[in-house]
Parts: sequence; structure tokens; C-alpha cells
Amino acid sequence: MSEIQMPRLSDTMEEGVISTWVKAVGDKVASGDVLVEIETDKAVMEYEAYEDGYLVKQSVSEGDTVPIGAVIGIIGDSPDAVPDDSGSAGSEPAQESADDAEAEETAPAAEESAPAEAPAPSTGGGEDGPRPRTSPLARRLAREYGLDINSIQGSGPKGRIVRADIEAAAKDGGARESAPAAKEERPAPAAAQAAPAFDDGRDSEELKVSNVRKVIARRLSESKQTVPHFYLRRTIDAEALKGFRGQINEQLASTGAKISFNDLIVKACATALKLHPAVNSSWVDDKLLQHHRINVGVAVAVDAGLVVPVLHDTDKATLSEISTRTRGLAGKARDGKLKPQEMSGGTFSVSNLGMFGVDSFSAVINPPEAAILAVGAMRQEPVVVDGEVVVRNRISLELSVDHRAVDGAVGAAFLKDLAEILEEPMRIIL
Repeated sequence: MSEIQMPRLSDTMEEGVISTWVKAVGDKVASGDVLVEIETDKAVMEYEAYEDGYLVKQSVSEGDTVPIGAVIGIIGDSPDAVPDDSGSAGSEPAQESADDAEAEETAPAAEESAPAEAPAPSTGGGEDGPRPRTSPLARRLAREYGLDINSIQGSGPKGRIVRADIEAAAKDGGARESAPAAKEERPAPAAAQAAPAFDDGRDSEELKVSNVRKVIARRLSESKQTVPHFYLRRTIDAEALKGFRGQINEQLASTGAKISFNDLIVKACATALKLHPAVNSSWVDDKLLQHHRINVGVAVAVDAGLVVPVLHDTDKATLSEISTRTRGLAGKARDGKLKPQEMSGGTFSVSNLGMFGVDSFSAVINPPEAAILAVGAMRQEPVVVDGEVVVRNRISLELSVDHRAVDGAVGAAFLKDLAEILEEPMRIIL
């Protein structure tokens, strides 16, 4: 028999939700067959079998959330094979996640060899009890936050303390640390159990938060807190761009392809990045990385939040290829079918809210990229041209830049050339 473990399907995934079991218990399984659909932090992805056999156990039900490495099912040699009861999502993961493994390597050897009754790194209560189930990453974070890990209630399998528990305790200002760790749980008094929930006067309902929404909240919070943003704004004359798009779509009418303004802007960004490679960079762990490939991400709004599929080698793609690939990726994003490689490797992003009538906005940088372009709606405005007031189509652009990787003058030069390319759109295809 072999265990099916919750896989790591994206670089930021820490846990997954069993969306749908494709195979039922007793079904024959061939290598390459889809066993289960898993909701990750970015999309719903299919997980395939790596060997032949029969699905003899589903350790996790649909809708359950499981940490990486936990057992979610078992494949046997025959449909009548009896699985070991120890194989379940409640068992310890067979291997730690990548973050845990890294923390394990850096943890002092003495920590791993310490007896069960050894005190936790902090001086809080609960030192006389057995050592709680924890991951190496959780222990490291507890030391960094100065928390007593014995006083923290774990939410993982069998009460295992995971990263989310440590971060929640730290956010509570150490409230969990100060609470004495009870050796056994005592039921709350009947009166307390029957107490109604606090009415905040807003008729509120707690909604289920998807993994995608959790990751959006975490990553964008980290971006605003750790990345020093600065913003550059410019309004372009879009008359030539509008006419250029009309000419291209007229020529492509027989092919069925249709170029959008966003396609033109994405391609123009790739062209400008070739002229300003310093913007096509990332600041990671106090190191400046220069990217030699230009991969532009396009923000797409979906029910679960916002995802950014990536157009790899955007500078080498034609406008029709960009149009086709963008529509294909956007469709997969809305269906939750994007693959990890279709959402990774971005070096620059474009977020366009013009279709919603938004004049302009400030976008949050998508780490580890160094910049993101926010695009507003095309609007007719009165402007002075050759001494006369005329009505022209104009678009507002705003560039959000990571000041650690890109200086203000460099970002300004990039935006200047991008604006000139869009105002002379033949440069997009030259």
C-alpha cells in the first residue's frame, strides 16, 4: 500500500482543501488518472496518481483543509485491501514542508535531542507538561516572537501547532502566552455555553474564507508593510492608440482575433522593459536580481479574489499571441484551473480597472516584482493642442515601484518611454 499525501502545488501553499474526490473508494487507479481536485492558495488543481492500484481509503472528506504532507488517502494492490488505520489526515505528515525543512536545518541540534519535559524557549507557563506537537518552523517562530509554545493551542492534526497558530498568538499580543496551559480541558459552565453571540448591531455573518483570499490578504499585507512603495503618475494622449487598435482589428477581422487596449499596454510595457532592464528586477533577501526574461503578469478578478497569470517572454510574443494567451489564461483563472507555472515567474505586472470606469488608482506591488502599472479608463477630456482647446481621448497611468530595487529617476525614465510608446503605437510592434 502507498499513502497519498497532500502535495505542495504552489510555492506559497501551506495547506490545501479537498475540493472533489474524482475517484471513489474501490475504484481502479492507473498512473496519470486524476484522483482528487485540490483547492490551493491560488486555484483548484487536479492531482494525478503516480502508480497503478485501487483507491482503498479516503482519509479526508471533501471540504476539509489539510496541511502539506498529511495523508489524504491510500492506494492498495486490490480493492479489498485493508488500509492501516494509522494512515489518516490526523497523522503526522511524512515530511515537513519546504519551510519546515529549512527551519529544521537551522534549529540547534540540542533542541531536537531535548527530553519531552524540557521547557519551551519562552519563560511562560506550561513548562511541567509534555512537549506539544509542533513543526520546526513553529518552534522557530515562537522563539522569534518570544512566545511560550506550551501555552498555544494547536489547530493542526492531533493538535499540532503550526505556523498560523504562532502568528495568531503573536497578533493577539501574547494573550495566549499569558493564559496558563491547562493539563486537561474543563467544560465551560452551562450558562456560559448558552450565552448568545455578541450582537454588533450590523447583522453580520462570518463567511468562509478561501485559500486564495487568505493568501491575497497575507501577501499584499506583507507587500505594503515591507516594500517601500513610491508612485509615479502620467496621463497619456490615447488618440493614436485608439486609431492604431482599430486598424489592427480591421486587419485581423478574418482571423477572429481581437486586440484590446490592455493587450497593447502589456506589449508596450514589455517594449519599455527592454529599454529599462533595471525595472525588470527584484529585491530578494537583501539581494538585487536582474531578470533577463520579460514575463508580464496580468491581474484578473475572479470570485475568490485577484489572481495574476503570467505571459512568459512577453517581449517576444506578437499582439495576436498576447491576445490569445491572455484570454485563455483569464478563462482558466475564472474556472480555477490555472497551473502553478502559469502563475509564477512574473517580472512585472499590469492591473487595468479601466473597464469599470475607474479614473486612476494606486496598485500594490506583487512581490517579488519591482513594479506594477495601474491603468485607468479612457476618457474624453478638453486639452490644449497647438494653442486650441480640443477634446482628446486620454488614459491615466500610475506606476508603483519598489524603492529598494528601483530609484525614482529610473522609474520616471521608464514611465516616460512607456508613455511615448503608447502615444506613438507603431513602436509597439517595431
